[in-house]
Amino acid sequence: MRRFLLTAVAVLLFTPAAEAATSHVVRGRGNGHGVGMSQYGAYGYAQHGRVYGDILGHYYTGTRIERTGSIRVRVLLLASLRSVRFRGASRLAGVRALDRRATYAVRPSGGLLGLFRGGKLRGRYRMLSVYRSGGSVRLLGRSAGGVRNGRFRGSIDLRPGASGGVTAVNRVKLDHYVRGVVAGEMPSSWHPETLKAQAVAARTYALATRKRGGVFDLYPDARSQVYRGVVGETRATGAAVRATARQVVTYRGAPITTYYFSTSGGRTENVENSFLGSDPQPFLKGVVDPYDDIAPRHTWRFRFTTGQMDASLGSYSPGRFRMIKVLERGVSPRIVRARVYGTGGTKIITGPTLRSRLGLYDTWASFTTVSTSQLRYSSAWTAVLGARSLPLTLTGTFRPAPRGRRLVAERRSRGHWADVATTRTGPGGSYVMNVPRPGVYRVRSGSVAGPAVRVR
Repeated sequence: MRRFLLTAVAVLLFTPAAEAATSHVVRGRGNGHGVGMSQYGAYGYAQHGRVYGDILGHYYTGTRIERTGSIRVRVLLLASLRSVRFRGASRLAGVRALDRRATYAVRPSGGLLGLFRGGKLRGRYRMLSVYRSGGSVRLLGRSAGGVRNGRFRGSIDLRPGASGGVTAVNRVKLDHYVRGVVAGEMPSSWHPETLKAQAVAARTYALATRKRGGVFDLYPDARSQVYRGVVGETRATGAAVRATARQVVTYRGAPITTYYFSTSGGRTENVENSFLGSDPQPFLKGVVDPYDDIAPRHTWRFRFTTGQMDASLGSYSPGRFRMIKVLERGVSPRIVRARVYGTGGTKIITGPTLRSRLGLYDTWASFTTVSTSQLRYSSAWTAVLGARSLPLTLTGTFRPAPRGRRLVAERRSRGHWADVATTRTGPGGSYVMNVPRPGVYRVRSGSVAGPAVRVR
């Protein structure tokens, strides 16, 4: 009791702490934007006996599955290159036969596009459309989707690029497009019902988000969906596409924007809380996702130093970073808005911006700031009481204060952390506790631990 009272008086009246070691711990759930179908959650549903129609109906509330007509989409493959090369085409549409064993090049020539074979000009055209009936055309080089020397069904349309050069667009049947998407967005080894759900979601998303009036409808990457052409097709994903041919998700008869993402963390989110500025949609409401716990990022955590927080947040952290306080959460509860506190003031930040700046997997996150230092006694106290009479003391803050306000001090011993002392924080999260002997210590509440500090 005497040692505790001595410490309390010393802290209150005379003794500054050494500079604190500080950790900012971010705990979170999920991976992605949180809207629509959780792919791991869908996988879990399939493992529990649900079929693809049940899965889609769960994530897209109040929707139906209907069939669409025969549709072709246009996918951008290359934009404004000086030259585009291809082989495997057997026909230049409306003009002439081609040798599918030969390699051709297309590049600007005389104000038009020149078709070259073996370096020799074979003709000039305003635009070209090449294909191989019943097969695919190989586009040489790396496409905008990252596929090198990829093969694509349908036709390859070649036209002058918006900024010069040649642009290549794949005009392809919708279901052939989906065959090149499913394995790019989901492991083809997953349960067949999950692959079917992904096929229907991908087909619907393409219809609902395709551009109108330009030279292409869809990007071949995450700006639309990951499209890899023939190289992205597998037997399992092909079977899923065939089993769901022309099926789309509709609400009141119209295809919806079937957002999907990797991992929900246990609950999906309303679209307006994730894509800020979006109108609420009855079919994109947050729902409980009970089987998502099979995902590697169902839960996660990051740890930052103050310097790392400053560097990551940049202008969103006025002065030196102190803490983050969440102001508004969605239904999941993902962060909608938060306030960043720094030594120079505060600033509002949105959940999506916070996720991007810190490199978090999702906006479902909570923030804890833990600072710890050894209390350093003044020379006056040391002179009066003697260094050996003064306790070894940890002090700092744990914000927000843990439930129950209980903290444990742990000492590092033989590669493990062992509990050595406990205390209760003040309402604001401040704490003081004595430790038995020199060593490396940290404080902990539940699964959140502060920085390691050497006590001498």
